[in-house]
Amino acid sequence: MGHPSRQDQEPQHRGHVLPRLGPGAPRPGHDAAALPGRSDLRVVRQQRDAQRENLSRLDPARSEGARGSVRGTAAAGPRRSALGVSLAAARPLRRRGPRRVVAARRREGVDVRREGGGAVSLTVLTNAFLIDCTGTDPLGGAAVVVEDDRIKEVLPNGRVGPLPGPVTTLDLKGATLLPGLTDAHVHICAVEGNITDQHRYLPPSLLAAKALRRAEECLMQGFTTVRDAGGADYGFREAIEDGLYPGPRLLVSGHYISQTGGHGDKRRRAEWIPPIDCCIGMIGSIADGEAEVRKAAREQIRRDVNQIKIMASGGAMSPSDELDTTQFTVAEMRAAVEEAQAVGKYVLAHAYSDGAVRNAVAAGVRSIEHGNLIREAAAKAIRDAGAFLVPTMVTYEAIYREGKRYGIGDHQIHKINLAREQSVQGLTYAYRAGCKIGSGSDLLGDMMVQRAVEFELKAQVMTPMEVLLSATRVNAELFRMSDRIGTVEAGKYADLVVVTGDPLRNLRVFQTQDNLKVIMKGGRLYKRTL
Repeated sequence: MGHPSRQDQEPQHRGHVLPRLGPGAPRPGHDAAALPGRSDLRVVRQQRDAQRENLSRLDPARSEGARGSVRGTAAAGPRRSALGVSLAAARPLRRRGPRRVVAARRREGVDVRREGGGAVSLTVLTNAFLIDCTGTDPLGGAAVVVEDDRIKEVLPNGRVGPLPGPVTTLDLKGATLLPGLTDAHVHICAVEGNITDQHRYLPPSLLAAKALRRAEECLMQGFTTVRDAGGADYGFREAIEDGLYPGPRLLVSGHYISQTGGHGDKRRRAEWIPPIDCCIGMIGSIADGEAEVRKAAREQIRRDVNQIKIMASGGAMSPSDELDTTQFTVAEMRAAVEEAQAVGKYVLAHAYSDGAVRNAVAAGVRSIEHGNLIREAAAKAIRDAGAFLVPTMVTYEAIYREGKRYGIGDHQIHKINLAREQSVQGLTYAYRAGCKIGSGSDLLGDMMVQRAVEFELKAQVMTPMEVLLSATRVNAELFRMSDRIGTVEAGKYADLVVVTGDPLRNLRVFQTQDNLKVIMKGGRLYKRTL
């Protein structure tokens, strides 16, 4: 990545290697942990109603029927005339026919782009401390001009020339402006903490409703594009694109593909039944042999997924395998890769162990998920293949501390801890090898509120700027969307986040939702509390 590592010592193969994040001398650029009883990791509990309270300020009609109390919600600034327009459904990325669902207009953020008449809408963000995530140094006093859903101009000197028509101006007063954050490993359908059993208790309709609420929560954390790594089908993507529900730009994988008894096989030891294929959500397609894997991949492609997800090793949450095993042969995985490549898509692989990662890379997999147990050989294989590693460090910390209260079993917690203890080690090997490192979270259920803690954990190895780049520019390259998202540059989607404080000095600023003052996706304001 071009910067020296934060760890000078060689990684150890034994013992607990995750540095404690609690009391004592704080690391440079970090605050001490804030919550009593959680001294080794700051866990931020955000309130769903705080999101609705903010949207209520943008549309008073929303406030009626809001449930629960709101704690710590930032006070809204003076109401500006441009916010008086009616709410509008989010513009889809593809042009389609006229909207038939008017109810969507009650759920989306303020459309500063105006509606109808073909009039060009302009929004100017001024007095910004700009971190554009191109890799250049931050700029103070910068300005960004947004035209409809795109960034029209970036002005380092902050001088905005004459603009035609009505203009909405947001004075950031020195707050930090960044591209919208991205997450390469989410599961919006992991609506409960114990995903092994949620399909046994939730009907599909309730699961779908909860999943869409998880997507909304993700957007309100500042994440404007995410890759769902298994569970969500194209219907969730379409619901967000069509403006039926607010959420991030969603890249779906559909059913993940697993071997019998593999990480995607939800059957317990005593369940001598056919593979579970009952419903939407965290359910996989079970396939054995090249022919079955090829057919399973083709079926997911038929269902219009953005990418294919396979299970190349054991996993922590699966009931009948171990973390350090290999799953699928190289030939089986290559069958999925060939089918994906034939239609311009790619494969991501769940893989922990050194052997599993090397097998996946040999099969042509583009994106390695987790990789906690890798050593130098696997790290070099990832680098040499031009593949990506997506660590998901925060989920192990969260499940290790909170898993039991969600009903997660002792065997699964044991596997979680094994992965947790080697998270920093695996990332260090990849970093030193020069791998392209993306950013993911893999959080489940209510633990998803801790998504931004991932940045702080990565900063044990990477510099703060590299952490931000992994969650913006690098993920955009992984998604094959570098021409549309990932940096603040003219011509790209107006996906923008404004946060108080300087993330290069303190990555914890993202962990407090009140610090997020502006969230814009595709030129549409979803939050504005300046």
